[in-house]
Formats: sequence, C-alpha cells, structure tokens
Amino acid sequence: MGERDVEQGESAVPAPVPLDAAGARVVTAGLREAMDDVRRSVGVLAARVRDAHAARVWAPLGHASWAKYCAGEFGISRAQAYRLLDVARALGTIQAAVADTDLSRMRDTDPAAAAVLDYGLSQHALIAVSARPSDIADLITNRLAALAHSAPQAPDPATVRAVVRQAVHDIRTTPPPAPDEPPTNPTPAALRRAVDDLAAHTQTIGELLLEVAPAYLSDHQATGILVAFCDDIGIDLDHGLAARRYALTSDRRA
Repeated sequence: MGERDVEQGESAVPAPVPLDAAGARVVTAGLREAMDDVRRSVGVLAARVRDAHAARVWAPLGHASWAKYCAGEFGISRAQAYRLLDVARALGTIQAAVADTDLSRMRDTDPAAAAVLDYGLSQHALIAVSARPSDIADLITNRLAALAHSAPQAPDPATVRAVVRQAVHDIRTTPPPAPDEPPTNPTPAALRRAVDDLAAHTQTIGELLLEVAPAYLSDHQATGILVAFCDDIGIDLDHGLAARRYALTSDRRA
C-alpha cells in the first residue's frame, strides 16, 4: 500500500497536460459555447413556461394549481415554480419592449432578427428585474428609440442584444425610488399600515386569480374566465381584475 498502488489504481488522477496558447483557445471556445448554450436555454425555458401556464396544463393532469403541478411533475418547490413564472414574465416584458420599438428596417434587412433575439440573460438576472416591469420596458424602449433615430441604419441584432443587457444591468444596480418618509402623525401612520395590509391581501388574491386567468391574457380576455370565479369567492369582477393587475405590476394605482 504505497505510492505505487496509488499510481497504478484506477482512481489515480492524471497529471494535467500543459497547454500552449492554441490549445487554451480551443478549450476556451468550448467553454464559451457551453455557457452560450446555458443562456439560450433560459429563453427556451421561459417560452415553454409561458405556454404551459397559459394553457393551464395542470388541470388535465389532475393538479390543483401551477405550484402543485410543478411539485408533482418536476419535484420543485412552490417558490421555484413561481420564480419560473417571474423568468417568463420578465423575458416577455423585454421581448414586448423590443417589438414595440420601430425596428422594421432591421427586420426588412435581416429576417432572422424578427425572431426572438438571444439576449444571453440568466434566470437570476430576469428574476431580479421581474418586479420592475415598467422600469425595464421604458428603459429598453427609450434607448432603442434613441438609437433608431440617431443612426442612419437600424441597429443590428448584436446591438439590440447589447442595449437590452445593459438596461437589465442598470435596473438591477439602480434601486427603485425610495418610499416617502413615514408620517409622524399617528392617524396617517395607522392608515398607511391599513393600506399596506390591504395591498398584501390584494397581492394574494391577485396571484390566485393569475392561476385562473394567466398574465398573458388581457383584462378583456380574462373577464370571461373570472366573472363566475369572482362570484364564487364573493368579490365583484372589477375588484378581481384590479387585484390581478396589482399582482402583475405591483402598482397600487391598479
């Protein structure tokens, strides 16, 4: 039992082979390709999550909700299940912001650019901006619009990708506006706490309604689905639609 046994054993780790610059470049290229594959898979995952949730796939399979479907079919927690929805919604927001920008010249010259661009965003990055859909959409739209007006030619896909990635980075590193200072008068303070409690309950109701009428449906489309459901749980339809909008946007004006 000595060094000879270790050297001859099957578990012995081979000594690393020194690489020259050309070999190191080959290894680096393979690593970069693997990383790109992981990033592309995020976009594929988000699209399939969106389609599955919109189709309410849990119902025909006998699951009571999206969360229970994910737990039963994939063995993931409720929190992970809803993080997948955050990824899908954030990427949908970004795609919509790009589509709303006047990039028709780019689409005319490069048909492939009309397809969903690979933005190279991680799940972590998308989750980080999912709570600020208006901020990320406005930033992307404004920057692409400014780029389209200042350049003689429409931006190519690589430029659009860079703009999107920078916008996501900026939103992630810039905190949202600080809330107003709490009032010193006890009566407004008590009212603020009551409003905060109401918002928390509304968020819960809105998330439940999103399981019935997914986020990809407009209010008009959701109305036909929610009218009977809201009646069953004892709230009026307008309240239900408002709660659903609040769960989507976190904007109390909903």
